[in-house]
Amino acid sequence: MAGKHFSMIRGFHLADLLTLGNGSCGVLAIFQAMQFIETQAASRLWIAAALVPLAAVLDLLDGRVARWRHTHSPMGREMDSLADVISFGAAPAAIAYAAGLRTGLDQAMLAYFAVCGLSRLARYNVTAEALAGASGKVEYYEGTPIPTSIIPLGLLMLAFHFDALLPTGLGFHLVTLLFVLSGSLMISKTLRIPKP
Repeated sequence: MAGKHFSMIRGFHLADLLTLGNGSCGVLAIFQAMQFIETQAASRLWIAAALVPLAAVLDLLDGRVARWRHTHSPMGREMDSLADVISFGAAPAAIAYAAGLRTGLDQAMLAYFAVCGLSRLARYNVTAEALAGASGKVEYYEGTPIPTSIIPLGLLMLAFHFDALLPTGLGFHLVTLLFVLSGSLMISKTLRIPKP
């Protein structure tokens, strides 16, 4: 007997649509960053940066809607992580690159930041069941959640606004270290943050 055909679109829930909105914000942020490189219109970079907090709002809402409507699914969890990699890993790194963090070391550090986010989400997906308490809910995060990448992104944009993207003389910009710190905190095994 053949298995039932998996219809992705019919299987979507409201929470999944919010997740897709999150991922779309990340993709659009990358597009805006590329347009800034092409046009040097500062508004493009600000739009790119603003799309990341919007993605965070959608990310927060998708979990709440899923719990409210009791529509959790393995596909929804995987989609959530994939959207987060785009919006809070790849997009901030692309925005930082567009803003001027373009030396070889800057790029290596931004890549480190992005793959730390990817690794953090993969670890969460494979350990979520083991970390779940008696309620079946994960009680704490190991390492900082990937949406905290909004912090180094916000500081980057502050430095961009004040034309203070300072090179260190060592082949990278000082603000790039904030992305390295953010990535390192994401993959920390000892840092535990209570999950709301």
